[in-house]
Amino acid sequence: MLVVIIFVLLFLKLGKERSNEHYMNIVNALLLINLVAGFMWSREGAMFSEMFRTNKLMVLEKNILNLAMLIISMQSYVWLKTHHHVPEFYILLLSTMLGMFFMISGGNLLMFYLGLELSTIPLAAAANFDLAKRRSSEAAMKLIFSSAFSSALLLFGISLIYGTTGTLIFSQIPHFLNNNPLQIFAFILFLAGFAFKISVAPFHLWTADVYEGAPVAVTSFLSVISKGAVLFVFVSVLYTVFKPLAEAWYNMLFILSMLTIVVGNLFAVRQNNFKRFLAFSSIAQVGFILVGITAGSQSGAASVVYFVLIYVFSNLAAFGVISIVSSSTGKEHISDYKAFYKTNPVLSWILTIALFSLAGVPPTAGFFGKFFLLFAGAGKGNFLFITIAALNMTISFYYYLRVVKAIFMDENAEPIEKVSIPIMPRLALYVCMTGVLATGFIGYVYSYIHSISSGM
Repeated sequence: MLVVIIFVLLFLKLGKERSNEHYMNIVNALLLINLVAGFMWSREGAMFSEMFRTNKLMVLEKNILNLAMLIISMQSYVWLKTHHHVPEFYILLLSTMLGMFFMISGGNLLMFYLGLELSTIPLAAAANFDLAKRRSSEAAMKLIFSSAFSSALLLFGISLIYGTTGTLIFSQIPHFLNNNPLQIFAFILFLAGFAFKISVAPFHLWTADVYEGAPVAVTSFLSVISKGAVLFVFVSVLYTVFKPLAEAWYNMLFILSMLTIVVGNLFAVRQNNFKRFLAFSSIAQVGFILVGITAGSQSGAASVVYFVLIYVFSNLAAFGVISIVSSSTGKEHISDYKAFYKTNPVLSWILTIALFSLAGVPPTAGFFGKFFLLFAGAGKGNFLFITIAALNMTISFYYYLRVVKAIFMDENAEPIEKVSIPIMPRLALYVCMTGVLATGFIGYVYSYIHSISSGM
């Protein structure tokens, strides 16, 4: 379906010139069809000597990304309406999505790596899509350099794994892993490559600059879809391919998760630019996700997929408000949002509920997401680990509430003027709000994810 949409856009681009609204309406309709089709005709199995495989969990993961792509497309309406390269923008992002889907379904290290590269290179071009802004070019350059470095580490790790096991097939590698020093070193390289992609401290240094420089739509994509796809693959690879090294990677993830949560929290407190603020917020969220991953169990896999689904709704709700305000007024700083409630009450409440969900405040879905992550992590019996993570979750309330205080309580002689919300972004925000408020209370969602995670 993604390939079909890409070719439709290519043919439309080669034909007569159309208005941006026409392109966006066509793409949104096709993305909706793609989302609906993703839940139909799904089959389980493997092809091409296990280079490509699929199961119910992988199908769900791809559909979560499809939903996020549709929401981002609808939220980008105000920004793309005045842009000169709408088809190219969608082609880049959909090509990135295609690479992510191959990466999720990859059953071979080379197939996984090809999917990773296909998902990285077009995204760097998309980060430079504000062609007239120097910081957008800077963001693309930093993303290219960091991606190249992390890909090199991954490829080096893959070569060592192949050298010590003699195979690239995921299902065969565990039989040849025996915890020898070279295999541990190969895994460290593999882990470092993944850590760059999902912004685990100390591999996070590119994140804030790229988030700030890229267009809001691309920042949303990086924050939710790119990170979510790599996390899905990371869990799958850890729980299947590197299961014999579980004791080693548990200790590594324990240290990295604590460092990531602390670094994300400390730096988020200092930010004034909203995109940099959400960048460090996302780093802290990844730290909590690592807590769930350390469980190494079915509950761990289910809690990660469930949290990513909630994160899609919460983060895109926040980015949706920022996108509308940024496109209409050019303002992206937290200080600009002082007294925002006086002129934009609807957007203020949407942003506030999104921030509450990211903080883990009940009754939003974010609370249930973090609860299941901590509950899964507690399965190992390391209660000091869980206590530190829970305390950091409490600390994070401070910087989220600081933004809420600015919106509702701080004085501002010239607050952001009343912003009109077109129908597409408005619908996207309502979908996000429904997800944030309903996902946590609909118990079937987590139960279903847990039931299909048994094959992990």
